[in-house]
Amino acid sequence: MATTIVNKKRKNIDLPEDALHKLSIMAAAQGKSVKAFIENILIKKADSITIEISNPSPSDDPFFANPKNLTEVESRIKEHKEGKTKATITLTSAEDIGDFLKNL
Repeated sequence: MATTIVNKKRKNIDLPEDALHKLSIMAAAQGKSVKAFIENILIKKADSITIEISNPSPSDDPFFANPKNLTEVESRIKEHKEGKTKATITLTSAEDIGDFLKNL
């Protein structure tokens, strides 16, 4: 049997008294606590929304609009964070940088 882990985050919200009163009545009518009722409403709303980011680059660089490029960048970032990079180059001087650029 597979186990599903759902990460949750606690957030306090402030509501006007009249709104809370109305929500309390609606929750009681469904036999739910106000907390469970409000959470259910918010989760349904969030699940119904589709968010698409066409280009995450702040400068709108077209390179990042290509999904293949974005996937490659994300993959390399993940590898770097996990210490699994395929190659690491350390350049310590202007000469090292010049040699590196000539060999590209």
